[in-house]
Amino acid sequence: DADLRQAVRTTEVYARVNPEHKLRIVPALQQNHEVVAMTGDGVNDAPALKAAHIGIAMGITGTDVSKEAADLVLTDDNFSTIVAAVEEGRIVFDNIQKFLRYLLATNLGEVLTLFLSAVILSFRNGGVGHSLVLPLTAAQILWINLVTDGAPALALGVDSASPDVMRRAPRRPNDSIISRQMLGDLLLVATTMTVGTLLIFFMAPISASILHKRTMAFTTLILFQLFNALSARSDSDSAFRDMFSNHWLWGSILLSVGLQAILLNLPYLQLAFGIVSLSRSDWILCVSVASSVLWVSEVAKYVRRRAARSEPQMQTA
Repeated sequence: DADLRQAVRTTEVYARVNPEHKLRIVPALQQNHEVVAMTGDGVNDAPALKAAHIGIAMGITGTDVSKEAADLVLTDDNFSTIVAAVEEGRIVFDNIQKFLRYLLATNLGEVLTLFLSAVILSFRNGGVGHSLVLPLTAAQILWINLVTDGAPALALGVDSASPDVMRRAPRRPNDSIISRQMLGDLLLVATTMTVGTLLIFFMAPISASILHKRTMAFTTLILFQLFNALSARSDSDSAFRDMFSNHWLWGSILLSVGLQAILLNLPYLQLAFGIVSLSRSDWILCVSVASSVLWVSEVAKYVRRRAARSEPQMQTA
């Protein structure tokens, strides 16, 4: 068994294998920390199918015993279907990560914006006993969640496959869906959103009314989140690569911007949400500041790609 554990590290083809040999090969691979998939169709294959991490039985030629022991039944007996299933599984996993990367970053940005603005205003006003005029009202926060957490997030969940989806090494089974790298990205994006929104609110001209300041911060934060939707499609690829391939995402972004424009220009909605209309220069400023989250993410991704390209060379040296 010890010799077999060493042999399976480099052996790719086994000849004249009996069912009992399969039952020895499977645990030998598992003891080398490999994830083992086993295909079979006969009654004697059932023990090995059961022992493997993923037992795959043949749906056409397979016996009932092998199908019962297996985790998967290959209904067309075509091995290429396994490859297609692996690809689909990777796409689903990627899209779940995109969904989480977008929602967690945007909501963390909202929380940090409100928390830091409260802290800054408390110091400005001399501590306890003063009412705080926060950059966002409760109604505005609900509106942000309505127009940014709905359609864009769902559109990311149906994004197309990354070009390198089948060229990646398999991820480790114990890897979390929220990796350390993703946590770092979330903090970077949320911090960028928070700083940009607070700058818009606190650096406004003295002559600007509180309603105008709030409207600017409110609109900027929404645009921040929509720009982040473009960047959240990948943790390493540029947002400009196949930028227009997800028509659902662009449709949701245009819908969100349209709803925000309608909200800012209907008098009775202005009264309900405590906002005012914005001029063309105000919109340009909001878009310019909000786009910074895209450029910050692009720089981080570029650095990550450069590090990934240089890593194999360092290992060889």
